[in-house]
Amino acid sequence: MPRIAEARVIVTCPGRNFVTLKIVTDDGVHGLGDATLNGREMAVVSYLNDHVIPTLIGREADRIEDTWQYLYRGAYWRRGPVTMTAIGAVDTALWDIKAKAAGMPLYQLLGGRSRDRVLCYGHANGEDVAAAVEEVGRYLELGYKAVRAQCGVPGLTGTYGVSKDRMYYEPASSALPEENVWSSEKYLNSVPELFAALREEYGFTPHLLHDVHHRLTPIEAGRLGKALEPYALFWMEDPTPAENQESFRLIRSHTTTPLAVGEVFNTIWDCKELIENQLIDYIRCTVPHAGGITHLRQIAALAALYQVRTGCHGATDLSPVSMGAALHFDLSVPNFGIQEYMRHTEETDAVFPRAWRFEDGYLHPGEAPGHGVDIDEKLAAKYPYRPASLPVNRLEDGTLWNW
Repeated sequence: MPRIAEARVIVTCPGRNFVTLKIVTDDGVHGLGDATLNGREMAVVSYLNDHVIPTLIGREADRIEDTWQYLYRGAYWRRGPVTMTAIGAVDTALWDIKAKAAGMPLYQLLGGRSRDRVLCYGHANGEDVAAAVEEVGRYLELGYKAVRAQCGVPGLTGTYGVSKDRMYYEPASSALPEENVWSSEKYLNSVPELFAALREEYGFTPHLLHDVHHRLTPIEAGRLGKALEPYALFWMEDPTPAENQESFRLIRSHTTTPLAVGEVFNTIWDCKELIENQLIDYIRCTVPHAGGITHLRQIAALAALYQVRTGCHGATDLSPVSMGAALHFDLSVPNFGIQEYMRHTEETDAVFPRAWRFEDGYLHPGEAPGHGVDIDEKLAAKYPYRPASLPVNRLEDGTLWNW
């Protein structure tokens, strides 16, 4: 059986920071895993270099489940985003190796196709309603069947999801966190206007989504969901912080707008009650941050029992390696819902050559062995790490709030 001969971390910044784990077996097959944790990249680098990689050398590369259990159950300090991102990178790289050794695309090892292609959504935004409506139209012209819509809030100088560069939104910028100002009251009064205008302009054929980004209390989220019901959203995402999973019961009691949550979740325990009590409709855990394909499949299997569908986070804070792995997962899992798809820059695409493709509103992982994404290490070395932090949020009176 092939054994792990080498494992190393590659950090590159072709427009934004990415952390990639490369594992090589003693017979020369290599696999890649995404270890990017936006704004905390170097914490994962240290965890991998100092605690994980030394334990991998000499292990049988095909014992994916055993390696996952070793890294999770074998660590006294379990869970958390740093630990699970490191585990996710190892797991993804090992699945990549196993599929390459088998000479087949990864989705075949995951049970084969459950569908022909993967529905995805893009991000459209504008400083005001008119600009956002126009931008949604641009995405529809590009072929998208589903679009997430965000717009500026009157009276606030900056709003989450609204960027100068419409295609490549990246909130992590300066080395130290910037401070944004927020008002839930102003936001709640403005969002229904956006979706009324979108349905007036484009009708009810396009799927429309919206991200609240954990900014509302449960009762405020219930109010927003009820106000958006006439516009038939595909989902309302992250309406409130989910540390208290029971808080979604209050939201659910006030609205039938579908709810999506989970991009910051790390294990099945973060969403167990939400799924079992049918308090959400879509679970958004990611391949890297939820411990890789091995653990994400467990989450999806639990969700399937309760008719909860998947909707993996896929913003540009995840590398093309993550997207490649996610698309194989999406193609295979029976309760797939939708895949977030934010386009990477040309520089990033050059560093990470890939087999997956976008066509007519859908994605496909391609037929290359493994997950279909590689890394040009020489080119990656030309883009050194650049410290960048996510913003923090304050209310208008100065109170620290959820960003």
